[in-house]
Amino acid sequence: MQTQSLAAVQTNGAPPTSRQVIGRVVATERQPNTAYEFHFWATEDASLGIGALVKVDAGARKVWGVITEGYTYNDVPNPLADYLGFDGNPLMPMPTVRTEIRLYRAAVLRHYPEQPVQPPPIAPVYLATEADVHYALRIDEIPPARRIPVGVYESGETLVPIYLDADFLLGPEAGHLNVTGTSGLAAKTSAIQFLLTAIFQKAHKSVAVVCFNVKGGDLLFIDHAPLHTLSEHDLKVYQAVGIQPKPFPHVEYYAPYKPDRMNLATLRTHPNLRHNVRPLLWGMKEVMRYVEVLLNKDDVDAKADAFLQFLRQRVIDPEVFEFEGEEAEILQARNLPTQLKVRSFTDLVQWFELVLKYLEAKNQKQWRSFAVETIRKIQNRLVNLTTRFAGLVGECEKPSDLPWGEFQDRTVYVIDVANMSAEAQDLIFTRIIAELRERMEQRDLGVDSVVVVVDELNQYAPNTNRETYVMRTLRDICARGRYLGLVLFGAQQFRSQVDRQVVGNCSTALYGRIEMEELAQPGYAIFGDAAKEKLGALAPGEMLVRHPYFNQPIFVRFPRPALMRGQDGLKTYPPAPDLPLEDAVWQHLRQLNPKLQRNAVADLIARTCNGNGKPNRDAVIGAMHKVLVNPPAPDEVLRAFERALPTVIHPHRVESSALPDDTQPPVDAPLGLLDDDDDEPDPFRF
Repeated sequence: MQTQSLAAVQTNGAPPTSRQVIGRVVATERQPNTAYEFHFWATEDASLGIGALVKVDAGARKVWGVITEGYTYNDVPNPLADYLGFDGNPLMPMPTVRTEIRLYRAAVLRHYPEQPVQPPPIAPVYLATEADVHYALRIDEIPPARRIPVGVYESGETLVPIYLDADFLLGPEAGHLNVTGTSGLAAKTSAIQFLLTAIFQKAHKSVAVVCFNVKGGDLLFIDHAPLHTLSEHDLKVYQAVGIQPKPFPHVEYYAPYKPDRMNLATLRTHPNLRHNVRPLLWGMKEVMRYVEVLLNKDDVDAKADAFLQFLRQRVIDPEVFEFEGEEAEILQARNLPTQLKVRSFTDLVQWFELVLKYLEAKNQKQWRSFAVETIRKIQNRLVNLTTRFAGLVGECEKPSDLPWGEFQDRTVYVIDVANMSAEAQDLIFTRIIAELRERMEQRDLGVDSVVVVVDELNQYAPNTNRETYVMRTLRDICARGRYLGLVLFGAQQFRSQVDRQVVGNCSTALYGRIEMEELAQPGYAIFGDAAKEKLGALAPGEMLVRHPYFNQPIFVRFPRPALMRGQDGLKTYPPAPDLPLEDAVWQHLRQLNPKLQRNAVADLIARTCNGNGKPNRDAVIGAMHKVLVNPPAPDEVLRAFERALPTVIHPHRVESSALPDDTQPPVDAPLGLLDDDDDEPDPFRF
């Protein structure tokens, strides 16, 4: 670590603030000072409060502390003496001016010299300057290249930037961030957005962000400037921390389809916003790796788990399965195939049917050590996945997915799951997190670090005795992710309801406004009574910060993010209604070729009309997905869509007669009775 001289630190580009004596350290028999806590009295006009930083200076020895409690004293021995002094009349002029002092308790942040650790000396107390703040919080030991601003410490008119160490926020030294606060009052999302903006502008390594939008339009307009004007104070904070107030320049949105597989299940459907919204559609291979998420815990017993492993390793991953030996002979005898390509759920259903027909032919209850009951149970759970999760799970052989291996630096990838069922959210969350982890282990993602942002963390990792697949994934990330550059930024309303291993591995924590019922939980016992009272009344934009460099939590203020809020975005860009088939296909293909004409697409769709005059919906949607997954050159989009459509053989009507009704037959052949005895004998009759 590098250490800076106190004199080298400046205040927002200005000379350090002149020191001002505000009081003196005091120690009594009843309230002695310790090496980690001291008391001091201060003048009435001293600008002090809970969370203020002070400095004790005795020349050779110096101590820095943060105020954790305040008291007021005078020489009245008890309340009765004061009551009698006013004869019980509060309007009576004060008979004697009593001496009044203000006493404060402070927790020690840092000593100089560091050793030996001793109680603070009885010496004058000063307000902390910016240099004192940075030294007390050990910010001076953070190399400038690793400083990430989290907000400012306010001392009168002075705004002191507070920095976090990037290696302790993004790894590898430590990692992960947890934000707690009351919904709507703590500005949890705003705090994360500001910190991500600071990371993008200050971090010296490539970073990408993956966000899960779980509530309405919260994260759907972060690439747009806000409708409101930032306050003068917010602009001063931005200037103090050296951050430019602007929205994220590169954002890509992903959302599954609705059950119609045409319209996306997102609120970001306004025509002006569709250019960076992409579908999320997975096939059998992507889903089967994490199918346990979709199954009840009672379903996946040891036998079922073994059969699922067999399916993945022997049937799905190779993409071709071949029956051999006696199995092949029995299937061939019944004109059934012995080799089968398994690339979609339709192929998997056919594979199950072949296995069950073989068991039926052999009259057996077991196939390759798997009981027929287990096979049928897994079959019943899998065959309807494309129906249960229509729009997310389909028959596609190649998925519409995130750009794995090609993540871009300083890009935010937002996955909108707000309109999905809880099971679908679990599947999306688990697969994306697991894929990120595997890619980061192989260093095959495209960036050095990835920040995963999850709101409502108590929903995915609740503090219960029931362990889920999602919880195991989160625990693994929090335990090992920092070594890989994969870190979790989680937020929730109630920290006490989140799995203890998940929050325990977060090296940095932010606390906004918290209700008193939550503060009464055991996890908040580390805070004093005064700090809890202040936490219960914090305004939006104020946070209590815990970080490995800080010996004590520090109150900071962060500015409002320069991003469009979700509610403003929904008013400015209201969601478009669901589109019919022709318009939906045209809109999707237009993203590949903005000059594509709607009539040209509609004409191709009309060619698939069947006998009742309606287009072949499944074929059209399948062709659209093929083009979107393998995007051709812009001028080839229409031809690629045409090639993906099936060839339609139009039915021709066969007339009952080629001649007009009033035309006589060309030959008047005599017709005899079938039993006419005068007919010539049949030479072939015996």
